Amino acid sequence: MKKIIAILLAALMSASVMTACGNSTSSTSTAQQSGASAAPAASASGKKVSLDVVTSYGGDDGNRKNYEAAINSWQQKTGNTVKDSSGDGSEDWKVKVMNSFEVGSEPDVLFFFNGADSNKLVKNQKVVSIDEIRKQYPDYAKNMRDDMMGASPVDGKNYSVPVNGYWESMFINTKVLKDCGITVPLTGYTYDQFLKDCETIKSKGFVPIAASLAETPNYWFEFMSYNYMSAKDFNTMPQSSTDAAGKAWINGLSDIKTLFEKGYFPKNTNSTTDADTNNLMAQNKAAFMIDGSWKVGWFEENMKEDMDGDGNPDIENIDVAFPPVKGTAKNSTDYIGGISMGYFITTKAWNDPDKRDACVDFISHMTADDVVSTFCSAGSVSALKNGVTAPSSASSLVKKVNEMNKKVTGISPAVEDLMDNKSVRTPFFANVKNMVTGQLDITKAVDEVIANQKAFIAQTTTSQAS
Repeated sequence: MKKIIAILLAALMSASVMTACGNSTSSTSTAQQSGASAAPAASASGKKVSLDVVTSYGGDDGNRKNYEAAINSWQQKTGNTVKDSSGDGSEDWKVKVMNSFEVGSEPDVLFFFNGADSNKLVKNQKVVSIDEIRKQYPDYAKNMRDDMMGASPVDGKNYSVPVNGYWESMFINTKVLKDCGITVPLTGYTYDQFLKDCETIKSKGFVPIAASLAETPNYWFEFMSYNYMSAKDFNTMPQSSTDAAGKAWINGLSDIKTLFEKGYFPKNTNSTTDADTNNLMAQNKAAFMIDGSWKVGWFEENMKEDMDGDGNPDIENIDVAFPPVKGTAKNSTDYIGGISMGYFITTKAWNDPDKRDACVDFISHMTADDVVSTFCSAGSVSALKNGVTAPSSASSLVKKVNEMNKKVTGISPAVEDLMDNKSVRTPFFANVKNMVTGQLDITKAVDEVIANQKAFIAQTTTSQAS
């Protein structure tokens, strides 16, 4: 299913849909676009209700302010209230969300991943399909393209309504590069040139790569492995360490180990936090960071001052480029992206008539065209039929992102989304720091993650059958 999504998104990009954040052909009212008329703003009984809502718009998410503004406008419009318990979208957060369902304390509305992470929720009938919702509210999510909403791998049905999709690519600090006499091209940046530039950056006293291998090794894992496969084939879980995907993983992890051994990561990369490495970029101490579209908002918020004294906000120092490409398996203008999250209505809330109406109206409001547009300020992928409306003003970084997105030739969903979170992905990425130091053999680690994933699939299949 993820391959199908990737192909669809690639086709859409070739038709310039990837730049839809700056284009809108909409002539429909917001209420019609959003399906907001599908349910009354209050409850079935007319009582005001309080919804328990959990999302990933917590922590340093760049869209936190947009999320809060959208909630406030819904509360003012309806008189209902939202009890927000959002987190940061981390692996620990995912575990807490899943645990809440196991103990019967799940929220009414959940903004969560629609891939393998939510398989258990779908299999255990803890969330309601959009088909089921539309039996009572036929206009629900009608402003969205059904083929881009992120169907569940379990049964191919849509369960969540998306807001903005994501992309992952490379942020660069142009001030650091300028101080080192380096110019990085937007496209065609080779891995050999990258290694040479990293050596120069290190010799000048800067950190070449801002990354915490203790907390967020996944972004570098994705792109280093991606170098050994095409955009069409990358989103594949290996079945052995000797098949194409298995070899790509081993080669990618080996490249990360080499970067670590050369001293291109922060000296404390195996113990530092993601927040600290973010600050290395913001403080003009590091050159490269591979991260996602959500980080644009973080840079806008944390680099709006003129700390370097050049007369411009420091965000002018941040640019984007495609990660360095090694070999010929993929194009230099391919990157990782897709629509991986959306709003779910839990079965618990659906079975409460008062909560049901409010949940439908809340999600319709949060996924209306105008609201989605505010979340799509950095060229994000969108499932809106009418595209999104460009913001009246955009930062220099957003403009650079839009230029990058115009050049994308291929897109693949993140392969990590194929792994079970708790038993497979979390221990695998936690061990990257041991792989780069040589304490854990890389091939053995890949064999282990493959075995764990197979065991998880076998276990869930058996549970489902029983």
